[in-house]
Amino acid sequence: MDTSDRLQLIGAPASPYTQKMLGLLRYRQIPYSVRWGMPETVLEQMGIAKPKMVFLPTFLFDDGEGELVARCDSTPIIRELETRYPARSVLPRDPALAFIDYLLEDFADEWATKYMFHFRWYPEVDADNAGTLLPLSAGSHLGDEEAIQFKQFFTQRQISRLEYVGSNKVTAPVIEASYRRFLEAMQAHLAQQPFLLGQQPAAGDFAFYGQLTQLVGFDPTPRCIAHELSPRTVGWVYMMNDLSGLQPSADGWTSLEDQPDTLRGLLAECGRVYVPALLANAAAVKAGEKSWSTRIDDCDWEQRSFPYQAKCLAWINEAYQALSADDKTRVDRVLEGTGCEAMLQTY
Repeated sequence: MDTSDRLQLIGAPASPYTQKMLGLLRYRQIPYSVRWGMPETVLEQMGIAKPKMVFLPTFLFDDGEGELVARCDSTPIIRELETRYPARSVLPRDPALAFIDYLLEDFADEWATKYMFHFRWYPEVDADNAGTLLPLSAGSHLGDEEAIQFKQFFTQRQISRLEYVGSNKVTAPVIEASYRRFLEAMQAHLAQQPFLLGQQPAAGDFAFYGQLTQLVGFDPTPRCIAHELSPRTVGWVYMMNDLSGLQPSADGWTSLEDQPDTLRGLLAECGRVYVPALLANAAAVKAGEKSWSTRIDDCDWEQRSFPYQAKCLAWINEAYQALSADDKTRVDRVLEGTGCEAMLQTY
């Protein structure tokens, strides 16, 4: 079978961003081939230059001259795929609705990933589970002693990285409470419509799906919480796995004005926890400070500055400023009172 025309990517089964993009590719019916492994290693084996920053998944695009170029970062890649494969789009045509989708996608990619990383490596039972299974998912043939060594090394390394998502004894209750509220918001919203913005998925759906594949399908503690608080979300994750047979339509997304009130539950959680983190981080990055502290959900929060998330805030504002005056007004009505408006008014 000739697979030369397939889109190629390098990923890992336990990577939420890999699962985000695989779910999207299946829905969009884009032929692909995925290689499991670390991108740096695979790219070196293939003789392909590494991008400046290497993330999972890494895509390989034809540069138009017969050479493969490695690309990372799922959000811009989704937009790239829209130009290469226009059918079965995941970006709403209505600019105002597309902005809300972009905001939800960013919330999933940058805050919901805190749920995933925290629950994977902070609770002892989850760290033991991940430390055992992740090396074996990369090579189930590992010998027992080798698997134990990999577990010890990998677990220690990942636990040491909890600080990068702000997970510690002080912030753990904030992250866990936010996860519970998010699940409750999803439980209410999915009772109104099958996807975040209507009858078919948008980019934000796949962003949340990616994180939830791990929270619902891999890590014990968040899985139990999800089954308790939001069985609809659990079922939704299983359904999102392969939507290749779903037939989208031009009116498959509910208009912004007709979205159920339950959408505000998700936006309110974004405004409650993610927005203050974005603003504090951006201020620290601008000032050249290596860390930042603020109050999130009435609790102290401190973590390392993250230049990429400062860019996220800038990109959100660029997308907002690109809207027409009428579309800005429509977006403002939806965001009013959620806390999300603060990042558009004060940045």
